[in-house]
Formats: sequence, C-alpha cells, structure tokens
Amino acid sequence: MKEITNGNFGLLIAFLLPGFITLWGLSYLHETLRFWLGASPTSIPTVGGFLYITVASVAAGLTVSTIRWLAIDSLHHISGIREPNWNFSRLQKNIDGYDRLIEIHYRYYQFYANSLIALLIAYTAQRISTGYWSTPLGWNDLGFLFLVVIFFAGSRDTLKKYYLRTSQLLDLSEVEEKIIENDFPNQPE
Repeated sequence: MKEITNGNFGLLIAFLLPGFITLWGLSYLHETLRFWLGASPTSIPTVGGFLYITVASVAAGLTVSTIRWLAIDSLHHISGIREPNWNFSRLQKNIDGYDRLIEIHYRYYQFYANSLIALLIAYTAQRISTGYWSTPLGWNDLGFLFLVVIFFAGSRDTLKKYYLRTSQLLDLSEVEEKIIENDFPNQPE
C-alpha cells in the first residue's frame, strides 16, 4: 500500500473522508452499503468490501465536492468572501508556493466544506431511516449541529486565508490589495 505523504494527504482529507462519511450515512438506507462496511449483523468486512468502499468513497467525495462548489462556495461568496481576480501570469515563478498554499489552506477548506455536505447527507439519511418526524431529537442531533457549526466556521476561515495568502503570493496591484485588505481585516502581515 502506498504511504500517506504530503502529496496525497490533502486528497485523502478533501475527498476520501467526506465520501466515506456520505456512504456511512447512506448505509442507513442501503443494505449493500451496510454489507460493504461490515455493519450488517450477518457480514464481516472483506477485501472486496474494502475495495468497493474505497472506490465508492472517492466517487461520493467528488460528488459531494461538486455539491459543495454549488452550495457552500456560493454561500461564502454571497456572504462577503470575495473571490479574488488573480493574475496567473505570475504563477510560474511562484508555483511551489502556490502548491503549498493549496495543501495548507485549500485542501482543509475542501475537507471542512465537503464534510459539512457529507454530514448533511448522512444526518438526513439517518433521520429518514428512523422516521424523520416521529423520532424525537436527542444528543445525536445536538452533536450534528455542533459539527455543522464547526465545519462551517472552519471552511470560512480556511477559504479566507487561502484567498488572502494566494493573493499576496501572486503580487496583486495596490488597488486589488486594498480590496482584499477590506475583505480580510485583522490578518497578520
């Protein structure tokens, strides 16, 4: 098995883990997923199940990421985080720094925002499986709400930092820097 490195850790947290959360949630509604996860009382985890879950987690993670792009990215942009107009003509000389900013900020943004969408799917599937309106709210629901708030705040913070630091790296004009400073107050110099 390939080692987890800086190069693939970001992809693992950005797509595979949110995809797994989605499949775990959907397993409340789908017997085959329960079998693959080894969560069915009559099954034990298998190598084939592991392979299916891994591939399905990647596919689910990419699907969740598309929903994230449509919903969460748009929500952040509508609510005040402006998407910078970067000058990519300066990218080549800064490519290593740009790649590093993706790994230390954008991949974590993807994890938080993708996990938020995955949690919403898992929560909805779990509530449907237990009788959405007939089951009283409990500690699970409070835990879910807590995670939603934490992941939303984390996604907002990491997206801001990614935009700010990438803008600094690509050396924007003074006018663009003023706009960014207004969008990202109280950031370290």
